[in-house]
Amino acid sequence: MGTRELRTVLVANRGEIACRVIGTLRRLGIRSVAVYSDADADARHVREADLAVRLGPAPAPQSYLDVEAVVAAAVATGADAIHPGYGFLSENPALARACERAGIVFVGPSVEALETMADKAAAKRLVASHDVPVLPGTLDDGLDDAALVAASGDVGFPLLVKPVAGGGGKGMEVVRAGDELPGALASARRVAAASFGDDGLLLERLVERPRHIEVQVLADTHGAVVHLGERECTLQRRHQKVVEEAPSPVVDDATRARLGEAACAVARSVGYVGAGTVEFLAPGDDPGTFWFIEMNTRLQVEHPVTEMVTGLDLVEQQLRVAAGEPLGLRQEDVRLDGHAVEARLYAEQPARGFLPAAGHVLRYDDAGVPAGPGATPLRLDSGLVPGAEVTGDYDPMLAKAVAWAPTRAEAITRLDGLLADVVVLGVETNAGFLRDLLADDDVRAGRLDTGLIDRLVRAMPDSKPAGADRASDGALVAAALLALAPSTAGASGPWAAVDGWRLNGSPAPRRAVLVDAAGAEHAVALTRRPEDAVVTLDEGEPVRACLRPLADGRHLLTVDGTTRSQVGAVSGRTAHDTPADGAATPLTAAPAVVWVHGDGRTASFTVLDRAALAARRREERALGADGDDGAADGPTRAVVRVAMPGTVSAVPVADGDVVAAGQPVVVVEAMKMEHPLLAPVAGVVRLDVRAGDQVRLDQVVAVVDPPVDPPVDPPVDPPVDTPEDHAPAPADPAVAAAHTPADPATRGAS
Repeated sequence: MGTRELRTVLVANRGEIACRVIGTLRRLGIRSVAVYSDADADARHVREADLAVRLGPAPAPQSYLDVEAVVAAAVATGADAIHPGYGFLSENPALARACERAGIVFVGPSVEALETMADKAAAKRLVASHDVPVLPGTLDDGLDDAALVAASGDVGFPLLVKPVAGGGGKGMEVVRAGDELPGALASARRVAAASFGDDGLLLERLVERPRHIEVQVLADTHGAVVHLGERECTLQRRHQKVVEEAPSPVVDDATRARLGEAACAVARSVGYVGAGTVEFLAPGDDPGTFWFIEMNTRLQVEHPVTEMVTGLDLVEQQLRVAAGEPLGLRQEDVRLDGHAVEARLYAEQPARGFLPAAGHVLRYDDAGVPAGPGATPLRLDSGLVPGAEVTGDYDPMLAKAVAWAPTRAEAITRLDGLLADVVVLGVETNAGFLRDLLADDDVRAGRLDTGLIDRLVRAMPDSKPAGADRASDGALVAAALLALAPSTAGASGPWAAVDGWRLNGSPAPRRAVLVDAAGAEHAVALTRRPEDAVVTLDEGEPVRACLRPLADGRHLLTVDGTTRSQVGAVSGRTAHDTPADGAATPLTAAPAVVWVHGDGRTASFTVLDRAALAARRREERALGADGDDGAADGPTRAVVRVAMPGTVSAVPVADGDVVAAGQPVVVVEAMKMEHPLLAPVAGVVRLDVRAGDQVRLDQVVAVVDPPVDPPVDPPVDPPVDTPEDHAPAPADPAVAAAHTPADPATRGAS
């Protein structure tokens, strides 16, 4: 194969990976073309490219997943090649075929390699024939549910249900007993069909507490294949990687050589070309024993850690191979220097079970850390800009924070510092959780397995949900000043700002309730102006506070003589117009949310003034048991709310069914993942949505009423009173006839 000069490359992706590829194209002097959906018209990757082309509406199937639209954009802009990034069409043979027809270079492997490795069952059959160890499981694709259930006995429990197509952990379900398998198959097929257009599934033996170790390979069109060492990708949640590092802290030189040989054998088995990753599982206490699980035929999210320890630009290597050039290095040229660790910054709500978050980026500060393979010892690959809108249409990953150091311990410490310095306000992120994770003793010691994060989350006390820091007094004071202090911009004179001053009386405090991310309420009161305020938190002792703005948008917060730097922002309606006497003003929009970043942590607070707080209390009373004050002596009804906007993908129960506490009643799909909404208590469910409905944040989708107890026969010989005195009140006949009582073992559970 001859070489071909690449002068213009279209990047068929979005977000941080599109920006990452565009950066290398710019360094190489290659013209870049971005594509975008309506949701991304002002996105960072659009701004950074030389040219940008609209693909279609926000939904990915109508934009980023539209093969014809992507290729048409490449043809229209004179692109010589298409770089697919990762996700979307990166492993789709249809794009590679369309590129061939259009005479455009696909920056990736051949159609045959894509098709073989996309079918995980076929891939396992192939690599097994090349003496690469594989996990026990089904090796036939296209099996229906009945055949998979029949095969489960040979595979053994616990097992893993996996889509035969795609990757990224989407559609994977852990099944520990046979009665769980039908439901897991149904859920996995829904996700697989929606994410990959193929609902085929396979079963695989589940390795308890394994390590996930992968090997980066490079191959050219001239038959050369090399590996670039391994990455440890064991820290995962919901089968999604969270923190990755290179090299693995438990792989020695001999094991590294064996892993590399196996990975190169996998690549050769399909005539692989380009950058790819071969993934293995190993027992947590025996990394020398490993099994092939799959090959990712694309660039990986975690490729920066390999770049930092090898000094290579993997995107540049992809482009050179795609142009027909031979690899410029041999296996003996590969050297691993130091240690690199990467953390994925997600838009998600750790305090609400890591559900994806959405919102408007009010403030973004990258701490001056550069992006791309030339950045060291700190690197931040990001797709964020101030003003960006984070929606539920796409994957929730916002950025990747990476740190290099001579030793693993130093790299982790540097990464923690970087996560503390990066500021994202307006959208909840997992930054605080990542810092907690990096501080864990097992993580620091390298004692890792894929269930570690789940165990850490379960071990956290109820008073501290995962990743939810207790709201510090400093953050609360700053939030109170931002939410309640009147603005003096553009005003003059003694009446320019309301500060609570009253003739012949003490100052009237401005009051509100701040609700933190974990749902805890904090009553705050403020008098005077923000430059000399008195703040009371939760009826405690008042403190003197001062919030002074700085030229860079930050603030200096002084509380009782101690000063620290804070970054703050307010979204939505503020309380500045609330009268000093606390009288309610009508709410015409959602309550404000105050965001505060300080001491390396970000906190958000929903601001409830008197009107919003009264509405909240009315709703609570309406949902409680009957009574003048809304209090209840017995079980009360409970509501099921949506934690983020999305689409109802399934309703596994019927209206009027009796459900147990913790049982899924509605399943919502958002950001390419299914999120089951669980019954908070046992009882009779009343549904308000159907499959296919669009739902908004905090929408009530179901109500669970207390179960109706069965009638109890009166005692035959009451000792004192008459039977009528002890007989229970008769149940509503309509209700009693319609519903079966809940299991006594679950009644009243919470």
